[in-house]
Amino acid sequence: MVSRDETLRILLRGGLALALGVLSTLAAAQGYPTRPVRMIIPFPPGGSNDIVGRMIAAQLGERLGHQVVVDNRGGAGGTIGTELAARAPADGYTLLLISTAYAFNTSIYRKLPYDPAKSFAPVALLGIGPGVLVVNPALPVNSVAELVALAKERPGKLNNASAGVGSFQHLASELFRIQAGIQWLHVPYKGGGPAMVDLMGGQADVSVGSLIQMLPHIRSGKLKALGTTGAKRSAVLPEVPSVAEAGVPGFEATNWWGILVPAGTPQVIVDRLHQALAAVQASVETKRRFETEGAEARETTPAEFGAFIAAETVKWARVVKEAGISAE
Repeated sequence: MVSRDETLRILLRGGLALALGVLSTLAAAQGYPTRPVRMIIPFPPGGSNDIVGRMIAAQLGERLGHQVVVDNRGGAGGTIGTELAARAPADGYTLLLISTAYAFNTSIYRKLPYDPAKSFAPVALLGIGPGVLVVNPALPVNSVAELVALAKERPGKLNNASAGVGSFQHLASELFRIQAGIQWLHVPYKGGGPAMVDLMGGQADVSVGSLIQMLPHIRSGKLKALGTTGAKRSAVLPEVPSVAEAGVPGFEATNWWGILVPAGTPQVIVDRLHQALAAVQASVETKRRFETEGAEARETTPAEFGAFIAAETVKWARVVKEAGISAE
């Protein structure tokens, strides 16, 4: 039997070890970072997530004093890269860039390899941007109304390209299809970049994607814009009507991007990252880049970003259910 004195000694040693562990964690956090930080982007290069992530990573590295290295880990609607981030040490050296797709996956995947509500801690919302309905220039339509008419004339014949099941392109396209009362064939790709290659090449006909991704191809003439997906016209494409204005009343779909870290990351590190990201968002370079691409920087507290994700999850769950989308 362990004596009372021995029990006290064990408790004291345990308490001392715990205290030393806490002090060690705090010391490491206060000196953070001391080496490069990894930003996981759970989609391949070329899409809106990659564009935003690389833009933010470059400036964030300057403010942290250490490089932020982009790590593209695409696949399964973003769940592969997200699982990788969820399993990473909660030490601030792994960041996860998420977009609207993070809110979709709770409803699309029956069993996720991570808990969307518990596996991560929110850091900051980065920005919000509208999408745009585009077609291959060879498709004989010049307006939203003409596209809807063609789709009704050829039900299920038009190919709709997306960045994959559960991507913003997929859900925004499904919302358009439902509200327009049409049918087309959804063709999922392994990322927004590959989807755009086939859309511009004529292997696909139509897509609804982030303006930040589509704009260069619209300006080059490789894609034809029929309508933007915000509540009003975009300042970067003022000649293009909103989809709601052009014939599908009430239609609105916006993409957004933000940063999470693994749950359990010390609050002092979360605060350090949030402070650095706020400085990035406030920079002239970021505001100019977002505005040039038709999006806008949007600063929130970590708690506000968490509430925003929860609200988006509820909103898009209705679209997933109505469209009957499942990755199983």
